[in-house]
Amino acid sequence: MVDITHKENTLRTAIAEAIVEVSSPETIQAIREKRVPKGDVFAMSKAAGLLGVKKTADLLPDCHPLPIEYTDIRYEIEELQIRITITVKTHYKTGVEVEAMHGASVVALNLYDMLKPIDKGVEIARIRLIKKTGGKSDINKR
Repeated sequence: MVDITHKENTLRTAIAEAIVEVSSPETIQAIREKRVPKGDVFAMSKAAGLLGVKKTADLLPDCHPLPIEYTDIRYEIEELQIRITITVKTHYKTGVEVEAMHGASVVALNLYDMLKPIDKGVEIARIRLIKKTGGKSDINKR
């Protein structure tokens, strides 16, 4: 891991998104009506995403374990796309970009897993960092 012992704790924020595409309006309807056989897709995927954020350092060897102080997971349905947006915050010496993207990835994978019994055309279309603040530089791709 990179040596961060000389750095000061500052507020670090990252926002990441993932896009999951389904192949039919019936899948979106099943999600909205909570008729997916594996359960409440958004609630289960949120729980998976929270675990993904917290466990990032356990799975990616160069990531520092961080005191995650805030995580927010939101969904937006646009036609046949589900946009997942995750915000992660901490006061620490290093940023939370990878944690936010890892959480978005886990949410997207959980959505895929829960929807595959009813929609064989589900795809994860994109995972990306859209905003980062704190540290040496800020990024804003919105």
